[in-house]
Order: sequence, then C-alpha cells, then structure tokens
Amino acid sequence: MSEVSRDGYTIHCKFDQMVSISDLKPHPKNRNWHPDDQIERLSKILAYQGFRYPVKVSTLSGYITSGHGRIAAAKLLGWSEVPVNFQDYIDFDQEYADVQSDNAVASWAELDLSGINADVGDLGPDFDIDLLGIKDFTIDQSEKIHKEKEPTICPACGHEFFER
Repeated sequence: MSEVSRDGYTIHCKFDQMVSISDLKPHPKNRNWHPDDQIERLSKILAYQGFRYPVKVSTLSGYITSGHGRIAAAKLLGWSEVPVNFQDYIDFDQEYADVQSDNAVASWAELDLSGINADVGDLGPDFDIDLLGIKDFTIDQSEKIHKEKEPTICPACGHEFFER
C-alpha cells in the first residue's frame, strides 16, 4: 500500500499496517540516540515529505528494529500512528545485528557538500535548505566549483554529473 493520507500527512512507502505509536516498543538494545535538534529537524522533514520509509518491527520480539527517530519526530508532530513493516528474523542475534547495522552503516556515508551547494541553485527560491537534513549546512555563494568544471556524461544513459 502506498500514497495514503493520514491526519494531514502522506505515506509514500509500502507498509504492512498502520500502528499506533503508543503500541510500539523501542528496542532495549538500540544503541543509537537521537538528540533533540535531530528530532526537530526530522519532524520538519516528515511534515514536508511525509513518510517515505516505514518503521520496522520484529515479529520475533515485537520491538522496533528501525525507525526510533522517525517515531519520535512523528510524536513531536502530534501524529498518532505510523506505517510499519514487520520483519521475520531467524533468531535474536540476527535481529540485534539488524538494529546495530542499520544505525552504523549509515554513519559511513560521506556527503559531497560542494556538490549539494552547487545543486541548491537549481531548487526554487523559497526552498528551505533545512529540509536537506544536513546539520549546520549553509549555502556558499562564492563556491562555483561545479559551474567551472565540465560534466562527465554517462555513456549508458546520457546523465551528466560532476566528479569530485
């Protein structure tokens, strides 16, 4: 199921069931924590985007395995339920590994901030850069790094992109 409207927001992802936030149980071994400023920014993004990723809940333990931050943001917005996908794990070890890896692997990513800075000029004049979710991001008007370079063109699809 996708493109469902609920309580003033839209769900753009497939999910198994809408679940009341009060019925969801945080995973007691979730080692990721979400500072207040992150939840405030995430709530702003959810208000703009709606849900694009469902919360994951284990059928083995009944605990949330992914989405603790999205739930906190939804609560902040006053939403009462969230989209949930239920996951079958073969054992508690696999469930635990999924909880930790979901948090940890995302931290390995590196954003090309100069590329994003160049892209922002293509967005509407009223676009709120906070919706990008990047902490302390400011637009650098003097940096025209991508405007000066020639784009690389993908031979398969013709898409133009700028290399770092």
